[in-house]
Amino acid sequence: MKYLVMIYGSQADYDAMNGKGSAGHPAWGEKDLQAMFQHMESVNNDLAESGELVDGQGLTPPKQAIVVTGGADGAAVVSDGPFGETKEVLAGYWVLDCASDERVTEIAKRVYECPVPAGAPASDIVIRPIQEGAPDK
Repeated sequence: MKYLVMIYGSQADYDAMNGKGSAGHPAWGEKDLQAMFQHMESVNNDLAESGELVDGQGLTPPKQAIVVTGGADGAAVVSDGPFGETKEVLAGYWVLDCASDERVTEIAKRVYECPVPAGAPASDIVIRPIQEGAPDK
């Protein structure tokens, strides 16, 4: 079965990774970034080797987002980010082809264990099965 494994973050997380810390989001140093990249590279390499990796990408900061919503007249309205009312946004994802819910959960736990600087929040990981074919009635 295919799964979408999503990792969440906030603009404050992106800022902290670029050296601009804030309350609850300490600035990341070069060693912190290297540890994070090494961890994620190890996960990605193992998933590619096992044949479970279909795709995976990190996403740009929320301030680069474009959102299309409905206006008062129902017409589409295009807005730029960041959006103050949004606490967390999708920061990256993997599309995985795994044998079971247990296996994809094991992978998500490994992603969750990515090193972060002391005092920095860990990113939430959400797993969603990808529906293939018509939905069951």
